[in-house]
Amino acid sequence: MNLHSLPLPPPIVLTFSASDPSGGAGMQADLMTLSSLGCHPLSVATALTVQDTVGVGSILAVDADCVEDQARTLLEDMPVAVFKIGLLGSIENIAVIAEILADYPGIPLVLDPVLASGRGDELVDEEMIAGLCELLMPLTTILTPNSLEARRLLDGDADDEPRTLVECAEILLDLGCEYVLLTGTHENTARVVNSLYGKRFGLLRSDAWDRLPGSYHGSGCTLASAIAAHLARGLSVEQAVEAAQEYTWQSLAAGFRPGMGQFIPDRFFQIRRRSGMLNA
Repeated sequence: MNLHSLPLPPPIVLTFSASDPSGGAGMQADLMTLSSLGCHPLSVATALTVQDTVGVGSILAVDADCVEDQARTLLEDMPVAVFKIGLLGSIENIAVIAEILADYPGIPLVLDPVLASGRGDELVDEEMIAGLCELLMPLTTILTPNSLEARRLLDGDADDEPRTLVECAEILLDLGCEYVLLTGTHENTARVVNSLYGKRFGLLRSDAWDRLPGSYHGSGCTLASAIAAHLARGLSVEQAVEAAQEYTWQSLAAGFRPGMGQFIPDRFFQIRRRSGMLNA
């Protein structure tokens, strides 16, 4: 076989995230989403969790030295197109990952600030929130909080009146993010409205999506990983956000409920639809 005739390899995305043994969120959601969108995913485990589709029972953070060894080993071996960050498990992990990413300033970073489970289980403390804001946001290409996470990130600096989402976006951009995608699932609106803001341009796009019945485990992980995948494939931030929202909504619409808790997105809906396992 002529090596020059081989197809181009898939773009590589490195994700820092916690393992979710239910396969709904976390590392497993990242790997499935990235694979389904034509990328080769690399994974650095930041924490082990005990959880199911109902909620999170406990979290065991991976030692920061091990996190660094995992990442440095991969980065010395393979060219990474995009970084994606989810739940990091400890302030020590946040600090060491910030040091690693600072060595690769040309690689885009998608940061999904996972603060709580769908049931409301707390996954971070105030020190970790401060670390996200001070150490990682200045390195972030696009931040993808839902409205609850956006307000929680800024809670320590909040007044009695809750901040508007526009105010949240402006402050988060001031913390160093290039772009902020605020998702509106938790807002009291007829349709889910997601808004993309840029540091130099303000509101760039606002997309409204039909609300789907039920509650979903791993929707935020899916959206952030889909953005990372489309960035790795060469799309601009605006194009990646548009394509990732469409993919995520379709995966939610095709979602299934394997256990007693939330629904899980079907990240392989496209394959199953083509094979006739899903209705068009």
